[in-house]
Amino acid sequence: MEVIERVLARDGGEGARLIDSAGDPVEMPAELVGALKTIVEHLRAGHGVSVASLQAELTTVEAAELLNVSRPHLIKLVDGGALPFRMVGTHRRLRLVDVLAYRDRQDAAAREALDELTRQAEDLGLYD
Repeated sequence: MEVIERVLARDGGEGARLIDSAGDPVEMPAELVGALKTIVEHLRAGHGVSVASLQAELTTVEAAELLNVSRPHLIKLVDGGALPFRMVGTHRRLRLVDVLAYRDRQDAAAREALDELTRQAEDLGLYD
């Protein structure tokens, strides 16, 4: 890990190269360098990292786990139109990108609600 950090830190990771199976150097695109930096930062902080295609599809169980909700609650969200899905036989499939967008919207709404509660508490003198 330290070697990767040193390579990515040098000149902002510019010019970082991989070696292909024939032993030839291959330039890394800037997007990959940025992604690797982020991955290293998260691993250093002790966080887990997963890499998945945004085009990936999830089962309702996988989507529920990602959102940290129960499967029955997720089904209510899906059937209520909060999340798009497609049917594969008798099973619902949700695109990862849609589930992540929903999660981001929910997180933003929660932060906004907490900010409003904090403002109200300050207005009432309940919070210094």
